[in-house]
Amino acid sequence: MNTLSVDTLNQNWLFKYKLYHIPFWCVYHYFWFTIAVANPVVAAKSMFFSAYTVKMFGYVVFQAFAVYFNLYYLMPKYMKKGSLARYVIYLSLTLICASSLINCGYYLGSFFAGCTVQKMYGVSNFASFYNNSLPSTLASTTLAMSIKLTKTWLQTQHRQQLLENEKLETELKFLKYQFNPHFLFNSINSIFFLIHKNPDMASASLAKFSELLRYQLYECNDQQIPLGKEISYLENFIELERLRQNNNVHVTFEADDHLTDNLGIAPFILMTFVENAFKHVSKETDSPNWIGIKLSVKDNRLDLHVANSTSPETPAETLNYGGIGLNNVKRRLDLIYPQQHQLKITPGENRFGIHLQLTLALLQQPVTTLQMA
Repeated sequence: MNTLSVDTLNQNWLFKYKLYHIPFWCVYHYFWFTIAVANPVVAAKSMFFSAYTVKMFGYVVFQAFAVYFNLYYLMPKYMKKGSLARYVIYLSLTLICASSLINCGYYLGSFFAGCTVQKMYGVSNFASFYNNSLPSTLASTTLAMSIKLTKTWLQTQHRQQLLENEKLETELKFLKYQFNPHFLFNSINSIFFLIHKNPDMASASLAKFSELLRYQLYECNDQQIPLGKEISYLENFIELERLRQNNNVHVTFEADDHLTDNLGIAPFILMTFVENAFKHVSKETDSPNWIGIKLSVKDNRLDLHVANSTSPETPAETLNYGGIGLNNVKRRLDLIYPQQHQLKITPGENRFGIHLQLTLALLQQPVTTLQMA
């Protein structure tokens, strides 16, 4: 048991700091040197047990530097942001600098061997070493870029496949839950009783109910929808739930006035948290029952706070994990907003709360009055 734990720890440490890259580069250069001398034994002796070790050390270290500088600095900073001209210039300078440092290894190797560069390598001109170092560095960088881009493409394809599967699964769940018979019956029944008691309120409630159904059927089929539509849907849902609760639950909803439709959001991402609050809110008669919802947007970051009172009868698994609905929305957040969200669930003795921070993107075609006209 202890041996297994130590092995697992060492393996994690090896991969955590990417130390497995060191043997990779050694094997990579040994492979090409073996091809050059056509003898694997001679290649191994030359690389590790002779004055050529200094030169090969320069190839391993400085080419690795060029590769990682390109992958983790130049590509994210310039290539992925569309600055191709700058990227090509800086990459060319990186290749030249790395090759120049490698060339110095030839002179250092001849120094340790106690002979001249001319005698050891057959050339004495510093620039002549670029014939070997520059193509080799370019090849290493190209290989690393190919591996990185292929890995990124495969990860993107895998995530896209998961998103497609999740979309199909989510659509089926929407068809099942958006026409919840209990919700429909209670909403229609409440509106029916309001027709004679308060016709104006009944008319307004019926309009909200109609907007709710229209949104579910027609307006949420895209992967990204305007944020304003999602907020309007939440407002209509909250108003109908207030009507159904018949003032037994005190509901507060606060939203910034400057929410913009230029920001897009995946449909029903926020809805699960609000539904969960109404589903699990306490129904006590001798203590206050409440739901608090606050939504704000600063720049392109959305903050959602949802909290509700709970009763001792609320299932423990709901308090600890938030129920199946929250587990499903966590999965959607991981797929749709990887590394762009933070979800904090805070169960308590008499309350249950969530705090969601979500980084939203601008819609490619913002909805404006002119476009709708």
